[in-house]
Amino acid sequence: MDYRRKRRLTFFTIGLIFLLSGIEYAVILPTIWRYLQTLNAAPYFLGLSLSAFSFSGLLTGPLFGHWSDRTRTTKKIILFANLFEIVGNFMYFMGYSKWLLLGSRLVAGIGTGAGSSIFGFLTRNTAPEDRSTVFAAVMACRQAGLLIGPAFNIFLRLCNFEVGPFMANKYTSPGLFMCVLWILLQFIVMFMYWDITPQDDRHQRNSVVQEEVEREEEEEEDEEVKPLVRPHELTGSYGTVTSVHSRAASMANGDVTHISPPPSPSEDSSSSPLKNFSASREFLREEVVVLLAAQFITLFNQTALETMVTPLTQKFFNFGELENSIMYCVCGVEVIAGFFFVRWLSKRVAERVVLAVGLILCNISCVWCLIFLANPQGGFAWQLAEFIIGVFLQVLGLPFVAVAQVSLFSKITSEKTQGFSQGIRRSVGGLATIFGPLWAGGLTSNLYVMLGVMMGLLALLTVMMVVSYERLVEPVTIDNPTGSESEE
Repeated sequence: MDYRRKRRLTFFTIGLIFLLSGIEYAVILPTIWRYLQTLNAAPYFLGLSLSAFSFSGLLTGPLFGHWSDRTRTTKKIILFANLFEIVGNFMYFMGYSKWLLLGSRLVAGIGTGAGSSIFGFLTRNTAPEDRSTVFAAVMACRQAGLLIGPAFNIFLRLCNFEVGPFMANKYTSPGLFMCVLWILLQFIVMFMYWDITPQDDRHQRNSVVQEEVEREEEEEEDEEVKPLVRPHELTGSYGTVTSVHSRAASMANGDVTHISPPPSPSEDSSSSPLKNFSASREFLREEVVVLLAAQFITLFNQTALETMVTPLTQKFFNFGELENSIMYCVCGVEVIAGFFFVRWLSKRVAERVVLAVGLILCNISCVWCLIFLANPQGGFAWQLAEFIIGVFLQVLGLPFVAVAQVSLFSKITSEKTQGFSQGIRRSVGGLATIFGPLWAGGLTSNLYVMLGVMMGLLALLTVMMVVSYERLVEPVTIDNPTGSESEE
C-alpha cells in the first residue's frame, strides 16, 4: 500500500478517535446525575465524577506524549490507552456503587492522554502551512461527536435487558454502548492506522524516480546498435567494456559496498528527545505562556458557561430536556460550521490574526452576558433573544481561539518533544475543565461575580496577546550549508 493511502486511512482513524471522544461525553453527561441519584450519591459526587475524568487525563497526557517522543510511534500508545476506555466504560456499566462509578470515570480518563501523542504525530506529519487546516478538521470531528451523541440516548433510554449479572437500563447502557464502540475502534486502529513519517514519503518518491530512471536506461539500451561481440563473451577480459552498466546494475541491486556516513547529532538524540530538554527554556518563553494562558482561560470560560446554561434556562425559560437538547444541537452545528470557516480562513491569514478575531468575539460575548444575562430585564421574548445572542457569540468565538492556539503552539515548540509539549498543553486545558465547572457551580445564583471574573480573565488574556503579538509567529530557521563557513 502506498504512502498516500496509508496517510488518508491513518488520518481517517484519528478523526474516528476524536469523534468517539465527543460521543462519549455527549452520551454520558445527560444521564450521569440521575445515575448517581439511583446510587444514593451526594450532589458533590457529580462534580467529582466529571473532574475525575479530566484529572486522570491531565496526568497521563505528558506521559503518553513523552512515550511517543522517545519511540516515534503512536499506534501502540493508542491501542494501550483505548484499553482504559474499554475497562472504564464497562465499570460504568456495572454500576454497583457510587465509588465504582467514580472509579470508572477515573480509569476512562486515562485513555484521553493519548490525545497528546496524536497531536504530536500530526505535527510531525503535516507542513506548518497545513497544520491549522488539519487541526481544525480533527477538532470538528470531536464537535460532530458532541452533536450526534445525544441522538444515541433516544434508543439507549429504551434499553431494559440483562447481560449476565448486570442490568442494562437507561442509566447503565451508555457505558456498555461506549465499551462496544471502543472495542470496535481497537480493530480499526490495528488495521487502518500506520506510524507513517515524512521519510516514508521521500523514500517512496525516490524509489519511483529510480524505477523511472532504470526504465529509461533499459529503453535506451534496447535502441542501441547490437554490438559485434555477444553479451556472454563480454565477461572476463572485456570487463572494462561493461564496467559502467555492471556497476549501475550492482548498485541497483545493492551489491556495491559503501561506507555509511556517521550519524548526525540529530539522529543520535532522536532516541532520547528530552536529553537536552529544559522545561523552563521551552515553556517559560513569552509566546508559549500566552498560548497556554489562552488554552486555560478559554476552556475555563467555556466549561463555566456550559455549567451555567442549564440552571439558567430552567430558571428563566423553564426549559426541559427536549429544549436543552435542541439548544445543544444548534450550538454543535454552529461550532462545526465555525471550524470549517476557520479551516478556510487559516489558509489566507496568519494564526495570530485568527486568534485575535476569536478573542474579540469572546470579549464581546462576555460583555453581552455580563450586561444582559446577569440580571435579565424585559419580557420572555426579549430575555430569550438576549440569551440566544449571548450563547451565539460565545460559541462563535471558540473555533477561532481553539485552532489558532493549538497550531501556533505546535510551531513555536520543539518538534522533537512535540508529544510531551502537547501533553503539557492538554494538561493545562484539563485543569481548566476541572476548575471551570467548580467555579460556576457555586455561583449560579450570583452571575455578576461569576461573569465578572470570566471577563477579567479574558481582558488579561487580550492584554497579553497585544503585548506579545509580534512574537506569536513561527520561528524562522536559517539552514547554513555544512562546512561553508570553514571553507571561507
